[in-house]
Amino acid sequence: MSLTSDETLVPAGLRTAYCGSLRAADSGRTVSVCGWLARRREHGEHLAFADLRDHTGIIQCVVDGARDLRAEQVLRVTGTVRLRPEDKVNPGLSTGEVELGDCEVELLSSAEAPPFSLDARSETDEAVRLRYRYLDLRTDRMQHNLRLRAQVNSALRRAMERQGFVEIETPLLWTPTPEGAREFAIPSRLQRGSFYVLPQSPQIAKQLLMVGGFDRYYQIARCMRDEDLRADRQFEFTQLDIEASFVGQAEILEFVSEAVIEATFAVSGERPPAIATMTWNQALDRFGTDKPDLRFGMELVDLTESVAGAEFNAFKAPCVRAISVSGAGEWPRSRLDALVARAQQLGAAGLVWMRARAEDVLESPVAKFISEAHQRRIVDATSAEPGDLVLVVAGEREPTCKVLGQLRLDLGQPAVSQRPFRFCWITEFPLFEGVDDEGHLVAAHHPFTMPHPDDIDMLETDPLRVRSQSYDLVLNGWELGSGSIRIHRADVQRRVFKALGITDEDAESRFGFLLGAFRYGAPPHGGFAVGLDRFVALLAGEDNIREVIAYPKTQSGADLMSGAPKPLTDKALAELGIRVVSPPASGASRVSGA
Repeated sequence: MSLTSDETLVPAGLRTAYCGSLRAADSGRTVSVCGWLARRREHGEHLAFADLRDHTGIIQCVVDGARDLRAEQVLRVTGTVRLRPEDKVNPGLSTGEVELGDCEVELLSSAEAPPFSLDARSETDEAVRLRYRYLDLRTDRMQHNLRLRAQVNSALRRAMERQGFVEIETPLLWTPTPEGAREFAIPSRLQRGSFYVLPQSPQIAKQLLMVGGFDRYYQIARCMRDEDLRADRQFEFTQLDIEASFVGQAEILEFVSEAVIEATFAVSGERPPAIATMTWNQALDRFGTDKPDLRFGMELVDLTESVAGAEFNAFKAPCVRAISVSGAGEWPRSRLDALVARAQQLGAAGLVWMRARAEDVLESPVAKFISEAHQRRIVDATSAEPGDLVLVVAGEREPTCKVLGQLRLDLGQPAVSQRPFRFCWITEFPLFEGVDDEGHLVAAHHPFTMPHPDDIDMLETDPLRVRSQSYDLVLNGWELGSGSIRIHRADVQRRVFKALGITDEDAESRFGFLLGAFRYGAPPHGGFAVGLDRFVALLAGEDNIREVIAYPKTQSGADLMSGAPKPLTDKALAELGIRVVSPPASGASRVSGA
């Protein structure tokens, strides 16, 4: 199925029309169409119906003497468009009212029987699909997803250029950066023993563009990280990368909001509502996560005050939170016991469940320890109706909220393919996410993130309470990307480096070329990066980004189609000055060189 309107398709070369573009209004036209034979059906001794497929759709061709035609052969068919008999119209096809008659067939390329059916109704093992990816790309699903991806890229480019951004490519051979993930190292042939790395992001390069006076930069950037693969993560990924000078957080959010809303509208025809904004603390309190899915309710409720003074010991914790599950009050005990086990698996000491009954009465194994007055307060706070189920977790604030946040998703999150599209901005993340084994603070984003102006004075006295000027964009519970206002003042940068345990010498060694540039006049600036693979997957209704990438890797990092990764020849290794170290044999105490 094509995402491009028929009016914009301009046939050329061997064909005069696309298969999926023909309609009743074309009746009487003689056309030539090209594509792959999807299926053939015999009709009598000599006549056959041949369905020809290209990326726009399928057209039925009435062919005389088609016994030698085979599935997936590449054909050119010339014939006359005619209306199908009324009882033969196929409402399931966009071309279902017409067919090609008086057909002449030219075989452009023969084909062996494919190893799996390309029919949309068939299920194929994913390993087989990836091994024969070039065949999988012919399916309606992959044609739709990759063409949708192209439309997203076009819409994003239009939005950024309309806002005055200029597209600039940054290097793929780069220097190690402080992004946190492992990098792919590339040996230098000309400078043996030295290495480039593939960029985890254009972070430092784009900040240098700000110093260079390109005050609004963007790029559809290819990035690489050597990290474990998941449904939403590949070694290679693509992002809309932006940076702008002389702006604050509000302007960055506005730039990105306009771009993602335009892209969503371009492929779905739906314009999402204005993007909500909440702080990290607000998201934790309301949804138990910094990636809230706003498509459904079931928000967390603070019961700490409501249960104050209760005799039940579990409620004497610093934080008591609850969610109300509509209509779940009749769930069997076995299912409730499974919820308790799930909460404990997530790190909670336990989970209290309460069935809401008439007249503000709660039914629960612990109800006898909770006074009627406290029960009424719980019902009022959670707005529980008779037949609802109230789930309560108590403990320290952050883990308590996160446990309930995950239970909320377990019980209520819609499928990835279910609309609407609900974006959300999360702001004011902590500047530091904890302390490492050596007692040094760990940056939550990267060491160039500007602290919140109200919290700078706490950098030395109470650093874990310092908020950052960083922000994430979330769509339907998926993090699409993150960004921040950058540090451009040398005095603030030195203070943040000191808090992170980065010495002046280490800073000069790792980031000297950036810090050196800042000495020549760095404007206030900030940026953002939208993960395009995740964005397109959500717009396409896919729960794995492999379905929107032309040539993805498996979870083990292998390319089943090409066989990569593969060993290099001894000659190639010698040119690079590299010795391969063999993996340890079973039970071996040391590694030997090869």
